[in-house]
Amino acid sequence: MRSEIIPHSRPTLTEADIEAVVLALKSGYLSQGPLVQEFEKKMVQFIGKKEAAAVSSGSAALHLALLALGVGGKKDEVIIPSFVCSAVLNAVYYAGAIPVIVDIEPLSFNISVDAVKGAITRKTKAIIVPHMFGCPSEMDKLSELGIPIVEDCAQAIGATFKGQKVGSFGPLSVFSFYTTKVLTTGEGGMVVSDSEDLISKIKDLRDYDERDRYLLRYNYKMTDIQAALGLNQLSHLEKFIARRREVAARYFEEFKNCNFSLPIWKEGKEHIYYRFVIKARDDASPYLEKFQQKNVICRRPVYLPLHLYLNLAGFPYASEAWHRAISIPLYPSLTEKEIEKIVATVKEIF
Repeated sequence: MRSEIIPHSRPTLTEADIEAVVLALKSGYLSQGPLVQEFEKKMVQFIGKKEAAAVSSGSAALHLALLALGVGGKKDEVIIPSFVCSAVLNAVYYAGAIPVIVDIEPLSFNISVDAVKGAITRKTKAIIVPHMFGCPSEMDKLSELGIPIVEDCAQAIGATFKGQKVGSFGPLSVFSFYTTKVLTTGEGGMVVSDSEDLISKIKDLRDYDERDRYLLRYNYKMTDIQAALGLNQLSHLEKFIARRREVAARYFEEFKNCNFSLPIWKEGKEHIYYRFVIKARDDASPYLEKFQQKNVICRRPVYLPLHLYLNLAGFPYASEAWHRAISIPLYPSLTEKEIEKIVATVKEIF
């Protein structure tokens, strides 16, 4: 008999989540309404900012954040890392700007501060800084560069850097609430800021209808149905993160003698372990196949680095990460039985 498959990721949903969505449906607000406003309010309270705009996806959040910063000229440059989801690259192209791809730090998988410094020109209008896999980037050093930063917190809501929550450093920060993110609204995203002016621009751009003056705007609204789920998920976020750290601590202990590199920990950083990413000593492909055969689904944490999509040379650390990195299942809804199977399978394969 075939054993049950453990997926690489899955959402953590409760009866309370379902009840919240049902209540939203019964309210009659099926589109953007009071629950969206409440979700925005709760998010800024959690992050420590003043203003927020909920939108339809993390991609929409990135796109509108760049537009709000005035990015959009054909010569405008936006610095982004190679080892990241292609949604980041898409957002730069959506804004009509030029992506400038840089390499990553070899241990944290985050954007390289030195590489960013070397890529800044007079045309640089913004830097998108993802906090990869729940590990904060070097926000102090990046903030000193004098270029507007868009913090990409899609994988790191609740993480801190030197005691300060990620999402509270840059002039604009974006979040994703996709199905398997740290908290979910199914699809959805948000932009937060201390600037009322920037968020007003984003709120103007997210909805195109019933305007006295025409401007290219978008259909990027979040619905109250999504916000109802998001509000309930946000109320459990600290519990979700505590569970992630608990499972990660178990993995660190169980895997300390395995033949691979464990995730990095640097003092002053508080990782939330959205992903538990190890580095094999050689190519990840045969290991991924072995995990598949054992019904424990592991993945490359980034499908393809951006420099490979764009046929760019160089980027040794992003290339190494893509060849060797393996993301092992870690999420709050893992059962003890599943964790035991994951641990046993990892030890058997390595």
